[in-house]
Amino acid sequence: MLKVLHLSDIHMGSGFSHGRVNPETGVNTRLEDFVQTLSLCIDRAINEPVDLVLFGGDAFPDATPPPYVHEAFASQFRRLADVHIPTVLLVGNHDQHSQGNGGASLSIYRTLVVPGFIVGDSIATHRISTRNGDIQIITLPWLNRATLLTRPETEGLSLAEVNQLLIERLQPVIEAEVRRLDPQLPTILLAHLMADRANLGAERLLAVGKGFTIPVSFLIRPEFDYVALGHVHKHQNLNKDNNPPIIYPGSIERVDFSEEKEDKGYIFLEVKPGSVQWEFCPLPVRSFRTIEIDVSAEEDPQKAILGAIASAKIEDTVVRLVYKIRSEQLELINTSSLYQVLKSAHSYTVRPELVSQLARPRLPELGIGNTLDPLEALQAYLDNKEDLQDISKDMLEAAESLLHQHQV
Repeated sequence: MLKVLHLSDIHMGSGFSHGRVNPETGVNTRLEDFVQTLSLCIDRAINEPVDLVLFGGDAFPDATPPPYVHEAFASQFRRLADVHIPTVLLVGNHDQHSQGNGGASLSIYRTLVVPGFIVGDSIATHRISTRNGDIQIITLPWLNRATLLTRPETEGLSLAEVNQLLIERLQPVIEAEVRRLDPQLPTILLAHLMADRANLGAERLLAVGKGFTIPVSFLIRPEFDYVALGHVHKHQNLNKDNNPPIIYPGSIERVDFSEEKEDKGYIFLEVKPGSVQWEFCPLPVRSFRTIEIDVSAEEDPQKAILGAIASAKIEDTVVRLVYKIRSEQLELINTSSLYQVLKSAHSYTVRPELVSQLARPRLPELGIGNTLDPLEALQAYLDNKEDLQDISKDMLEAAESLLHQHQV
């Protein structure tokens, strides 16, 4: 029985806007949070000890992280190399250049030939020797249409047709890897992908036009003892029958408020041919909390807001205060006192939203008589939606891709 630790979607260097600079270290506190959480995963791997660590992709927010962020990531994984625990680092969509080629942020581990480390940037089968026996890992990094298809092949096809063609091309490639497997050894498919049964959040928007969706039926094969996935930030098992388990461990830290209510953690499993036992191991990550209140009908809106803050547990928490208020009530709000009571939070943002007794206003750019192309209309809408600013660029890119497909 081999012990394996499966984690994914670290996104080291994300969410700096939700932290602050630590005056003692000069480092953003959210980077320190991510390092601390990753260190807990590595601690478990070393203390167990496990025979193998599988990382499901998306080490950083993009393919070219700042050197100090790269160093923070490397310093933790180096601990595995020091105690001779083999590790597979799979390339995710955020690890690739914008053109979708290579795993730039992880290729340094292959270039430096870190002992026991494998960078999974291609579809391949790796036979890995561990202290308790050999295991087979099929790596399936994030794929886009350029990986398996040429541009002429996709001309005139809808997104659904391109998706189907990609799956048809992928099928024989995976089949070839499966036929080379040793049936006497345990086998794990390590893949960074969007599965069709996944319970998705922002990942759906971020992936539109950049990848394709794999049906879960494609992943259910008797040759696989376990399917280790990355990409979706919410932990879930896509095959309740566990034959094999198809598991997203989720991200190890909260990246933004869309993950406010999600548990974060990693997977610990014991595997042998034809048998696997796995468990989700929660991590003690920093809390995110939204305090939302409508004070538009309150005689004392300040008191109501302070009451809402007092009733919430905000100490060391990333807080978002959103209150709905009428314009004539604004002078009743003392923002300095709000900031004062929010000081116990790790970080906070305060966002008033004006409400009106009149009909809901429309954006003037989108009024009758104005002619905007779809992208301009979407841009005008996003410019007026503060809560979508974090993903506005990705939404515009996705829309542009969809329009291009429609026009071809």
